[in-house]
Amino acid sequence: MAAECARNALLQRVVDNKENAEKFKSDLMKIAMTTLSSKILSQDKEHFAQLAVDAVMRLKGSTNLEAIQIIKKPGGSLKDSFLDEGFILDKKIGLGQPKRIENAKILVANTAMDTDKVKIYGARVRVDSMSKVAEIEGAEKEKMREKVKKILGHGINCFVNRQLIYNFPEELFADAGILAIEHADFDGIERLALVTGGEIASTFDNPESVKLGHCKLIEEIMIGEDKLIHFSGVEMGQACTIVLRGASHHVLDEAERSLHDALCVLSQTVNDTRVLLGGGWPEMVMAKEVDELARKTPGKKSHAIEAFSRALVAIPTIIADNAGLDSADLVAKLRAEHHKEGCNAGIDVISGSVSAEIELF
Repeated sequence: MAAECARNALLQRVVDNKENAEKFKSDLMKIAMTTLSSKILSQDKEHFAQLAVDAVMRLKGSTNLEAIQIIKKPGGSLKDSFLDEGFILDKKIGLGQPKRIENAKILVANTAMDTDKVKIYGARVRVDSMSKVAEIEGAEKEKMREKVKKILGHGINCFVNRQLIYNFPEELFADAGILAIEHADFDGIERLALVTGGEIASTFDNPESVKLGHCKLIEEIMIGEDKLIHFSGVEMGQACTIVLRGASHHVLDEAERSLHDALCVLSQTVNDTRVLLGGGWPEMVMAKEVDELARKTPGKKSHAIEAFSRALVAIPTIIADNAGLDSADLVAKLRAEHHKEGCNAGIDVISGSVSAEIELF
């Protein structure tokens, strides 16, 4: 009975700014800043809240956070972090290969480009002359050339492989004017396949059954001292990359965790746009209604309902205690405020007082 009463009290006071884009974006900013307040990013929470909101708004209501890539690059300060529309792969373009490709057709693969079965199976081959060694090498090269021909038969201009490509196949790709990217980390190529609309292939005998990825432009960019490959105009239009900059790997790891928390909260808020005020406000609204229910309920049930109300009031008490404030005084003031009609009061831990501001998230 008490739980149902508390839920109904919140549903009557819930705020939903779904129809007003400006107000809804402002709600998202406040929610993101609240999420980041207790984290390492708290000193730059406005900057990171803006990054998180912009990234989530691009998803257009989807909760698929795979489309938001986070890259960590040591150097600079946290404030240098930025959002880039498109996909960035943390690899370099090979020697002699085109540095810029427009209207790219991308084959994403996870295949061994080394056809040297002798090494793979650990076999030993005895030969009686150097010409025989040259024959074996020639046969290996022929196998590699055949595989590259099959790959070129897909009509692509960019080949991204999870494994190494080696010098000879890379040379063949460069001669054909194809951008070949080797040893792309698995998380990177899975996301690249997702955002470009392709699939990861491992065999190349049937080009018609392989789904290629597409994007408008591939180019090499510099972030800090590192060269990276930028894919823009990808098929999944909502894809984007957040590049985190920071003094050390520890700071960047913590920043990524904090930002991920904010992205999770925001994506759920976009899904269900109803929001509530914070600072102990929801608990006091519920406690007030549950108290009234307890007074109307006869018998022992009323004691259980009262206990539910006391448990709710414990949350604003903990908020005040954690901020080093006088919880007894503040919670008493808060209860008194909530007996006024349409009260929006909550505990403002920054000023150490009860605030009646609607802005309190």
